[in-house]
Amino acid sequence: MDKIKFERVTKKFLVRDEQKKGAQREFTAIQDIEFSVKEGEFITLVGPSGCGKSTLLDLLTGLTHPTKGRILIDGREITGPGLDRGIVFQQYALFPWKTARGNIEFGLEAKGIPKSERKEKAEYYLNLVGLKNFADRYPHELSGGMKQRVAIARSLAFNPDVLLMDEPFAALDAQTRETLQTELLRIWKETGKTIIFITHGIDEAVYLGQRVVVLSANPGSVKKIVDVPLENRTEDFDIKSNPTYIKVRKEVWSLLHEQHFQAAFI
Repeated sequence: MDKIKFERVTKKFLVRDEQKKGAQREFTAIQDIEFSVKEGEFITLVGPSGCGKSTLLDLLTGLTHPTKGRILIDGREITGPGLDRGIVFQQYALFPWKTARGNIEFGLEAKGIPKSERKEKAEYYLNLVGLKNFADRYPHELSGGMKQRVAIARSLAFNPDVLLMDEPFAALDAQTRETLQTELLRIWKETGKTIIFITHGIDEAVYLGQRVVVLSANPGSVKKIVDVPLENRTEDFDIKSNPTYIKVRKEVWSLLHEQHFQAAFI
C-alpha cells in the first residue's frame, strides 16, 4: 500500500534576476517529481547540490505547496503541517535549559498529554534510542551523537506515521555516524515507521535505504530509483564488501556522476 505518493510535483520560485537590476525571474527547483513510498518503507534520497532535496522536504512537511501536482499521504493531499509527520534536522535544535527527558516531554506537554503519560513516553523513547541512563543530562553534557538521538526520540514521541530526516548525521564524525546509522535501522525495524532520509552520502544512502531515489539537478527530477536488495544489513559487519552493496553503490555513483561528465562537454 502506498503511504506517500508524489504526483508530477513541480515547485517554482521567484528569484532575483542577476541580469536585470530590480527584476525577478522564475526558477524551477523541482519538476514533475513522481514516485511512491510504501507503508513502512525506508527510502533514501540522494543527489547533487541544487537538485531540490530540501524543497521536497519542505513540501512534505507542508510548509510550502507545489506549484503543480500534489503529494498524498494515505490518499489525502498534504495541505499544511501535521502531527502525522515527524522531522529530524542536521542541527539538533534542543532546548539547552531542558534535560534529555524534558526536551522529549516538551512537545507532548504542548499537545496536552498528562504528566504521567509524558514521563512514560519519554522513558520509552529514551530507552529505544539507547539513552535510558542519560535522561537527566542537559544538551551541553551530551555528545553530538547523543543529542541527535534525543532529537530522534523527540520526533518519535509524537508517534508520527512518517519520519522525515534531513541529513541528520552529516555533522557527526565518521564512527558516530556509522553507529547511528545502524541504530536507526534497528529503530526502524522496531517501530515500522515510514522513513524518508535525505543525504549527500552514497554509502549512507545505500546502507540505509531499501530503495535509493537518485535526483538530478537543474531542475530537480527523478533520474532513477535503485533497489537495494540487502538482507540483514545490521548483522553484516563487512557489508561494504558485500557484492550486492558494491554493485548498487557503483550504480548510484555512476548515475550521480553522469550529469557532471555530460555537463563538461556541453
